[in-house]
Amino acid sequence: MLGNDQRILVRMDEKSIASQLQQDGFPHTYVWEDGPNVFYPEHTHDAETAHIILGGEMCLTMNGQSKSYRAGERCDVPAGVSHSARMGPLGCRYLIGER
Repeated sequence: MLGNDQRILVRMDEKSIASQLQQDGFPHTYVWEDGPNVFYPEHTHDAETAHIILGGEMCLTMNGQSKSYRAGERCDVPAGVSHSARMGPLGCRYLIGER
């Protein structure tokens, strides 16, 4: 369990990460959280998305290749590209940027 000071630091880090994504040209950012083993079947997005993992794990499959991402790692999905995602056994919390 995080203490109050640790929660504040995590939130500050989320704000600085969101700010960096905005500087990278992703004007719309938000945090999303999925539970353990949540699966999103093949789908596309109208906008390019960047995902920065804040905690847990996400396995992204795109162009026939699967790769796992953990805290601190970033994965980008171009607009219109079909992909699927499965969250790890502890779920996943991530910051999303859209453009």
